[in-house]
Amino acid sequence: MSVLFWILGVLLALLLLICLLRVGVRTAYDGEAFTLDLIIVGIPIRVLPAKPKKEKKANEKKEKPSEQTEKKEKPPSAKPTLSDILDLIRALLPALKRALRRLGRSVRIDPLDVSVVLGGSEEPADAAETYGNLQALVWTLMPWLERHLVIPHPHIHTDVDFTSARTDATFRLGISARVGALLMIGLILLLPVLRWYLAYRKKATNRKDDTNGNGKEEPAA
Repeated sequence: MSVLFWILGVLLALLLLICLLRVGVRTAYDGEAFTLDLIIVGIPIRVLPAKPKKEKKANEKKEKPSEQTEKKEKPPSAKPTLSDILDLIRALLPALKRALRRLGRSVRIDPLDVSVVLGGSEEPADAAETYGNLQALVWTLMPWLERHLVIPHPHIHTDVDFTSARTDATFRLGISARVGALLMIGLILLLPVLRWYLAYRKKATNRKDDTNGNGKEEPAA
């Protein structure tokens, strides 16, 4: 029995250690190139741009097509429509707010460095209106994020360049959280996602039946 207790204790200690580990992603765009890194315990792992694959040798034999590739491809499954995506967002928002109220302080956004300069030489009035809407979005969203998440050094710059038609944007963004917090947030979001998925499958089945001719009037003889 003592050996069993020792094994259980070690497993629990390992589980606790894993839950305390911090993982995240870091992304950046300098106006030309986009990069994406996974951060695991402070160690960055480059995801994008991916490393170029090694070219196959010319003398390598070509593989014969498998039986699966020779078979006719199945018709593509129905993709979620914009209405379905909006339904998912409406279903997730209450649960996401609840999750952030409980665990948001364990989520850290660092760095947060965004710069957007709108080009306004062609349509100055439209550029000014877009700038105003962008400022309103920033001042509405940022206080809410800073209240629920840890954002130590936010920097967001927006401007309008009336001498240029080009809009320039750059950003550096890093998001990290402890594994345990991510698991808890996932559990909170799981139920609304399942409810949405079941409703979506039902709607997709009904749409498929309609496209197959169910419910259509028969042509007159």
